Amino acid sequence: MASPAAAGPGAALPPGAARRDFYWLRSFIAGGVAGCCAKTTTAPLDRVKILLQAHNHHYKHLGVFSTLCAVPKKEGYLGLYKGNGAMMIRIFPYGAIQFMAFDQYKKVIKKQLGISGHVHRLMAGSMAGITAVICTYPLDMVRVRLAFQVKGEHKYMGIIHAFKMIYTKEGGLSGFYRGLMPTVVGMAPYAGFSFFTFGTLKSIGLAQAPNLLGRPSLDNPDVLVLKTHVNLLCGGIAGAIAQTISYPLDVTRRRMQLGAVLPDSEKCLTMVQTLKYVYQQHGIRRGLYRGLSLNYIRCIPSQAVAFTTYELMKQFLHLN
Repeated sequence: MASPAAAGPGAALPPGAARRDFYWLRSFIAGGVAGCCAKTTTAPLDRVKILLQAHNHHYKHLGVFSTLCAVPKKEGYLGLYKGNGAMMIRIFPYGAIQFMAFDQYKKVIKKQLGISGHVHRLMAGSMAGITAVICTYPLDMVRVRLAFQVKGEHKYMGIIHAFKMIYTKEGGLSGFYRGLMPTVVGMAPYAGFSFFTFGTLKSIGLAQAPNLLGRPSLDNPDVLVLKTHVNLLCGGIAGAIAQTISYPLDVTRRRMQLGAVLPDSEKCLTMVQTLKYVYQQHGIRRGLYRGLSLNYIRCIPSQAVAFTTYELMKQFLHLN
């Protein structure tokens, strides 16, 4: 091992200093990049999901794969990425806040409340998801409005125009938080079970089969991390479990967010109202769980990429 005297001015910082300097900023960047990579891979599926969930009249008679084929024919291939600009503006801070908050909440819960083991992952994940949602909800509202539009029937000309229209026509700031309650209620189990499942699978895997599933971290050889393909698998399983539990609340949130855009908006003013209306009109499979097959195809790779990218970014930015 090289002696301290041999280190020149351009040498890397000692491990302790590298971990301390701008830790929050590096954690923020790692989460933001992870979120953007995850959402970019599944943006076309997210557009189709919104169209199906809210029963857009151009596509409501179609299934998942039929809609995926119909959108490019009607709106061009870029139609599959409609609303993705607003998505990226939202998802970077969303992913950054969520992953950074998870790490901080986990430490606080363990240190201040004395809760450890798997339970603190569930609690920290739920709190992190809620924090990220509240901070970025107006951006999600605008993205959903843009994604719901169909070529030739544009109500909003872009992100800024959508912000202005919602603010002036739908009650000011409160218009940006329509559907927040089902979002928060749905996000708590989704984020909680997502982080809980991934963290639990990771800890069990590294404990039971460290040589088969793990390898030394790039930034700290004393820390064992999952191999990339194992990270992808654990992230995908976490996404599938979390999505199944929270999906009906996601449907409720989307319909409330679309608000005045839908003809039956007066029947979807509250979370309970919307849940009852969707159930009575469309049932469980075609209403509360409509588009779930697409969501599995969307959320499994999305969560797999998000967790894997974050684990890699932690190594590149010396967060281990």
